Amino acid sequence: MSTISVAEAKAGFAGLVDEAANGEFVTITRHGKPAAVLVSVEAAEAAKRALKKPRPNFGDFLLTFPGGVELERNPSKMRDIDL
Repeated sequence: MSTISVAEAKAGFAGLVDEAANGEFVTITRHGKPAAVLVSVEAAEAAKRALKKPRPNFGDFLLTFPGGVELERNPSKMRDIDL
């Protein structure tokens, strides 16, 4: 994985595209901080597929817990609060 500034990327863009096509991740920085990553088409398509996968919500995730858990509500009265 190489890291290069925007100015350097402009000057050698064709070479960076070749690196990305060969499977390298090229990080492009702006003012010393990562701003973008140049990747191959295959890597971009894999990322798109991963982002489109449906993910269960937290409640569904908890329901998959093996062994089952029985929770009871505490019937005691809540404490008084001065506002």
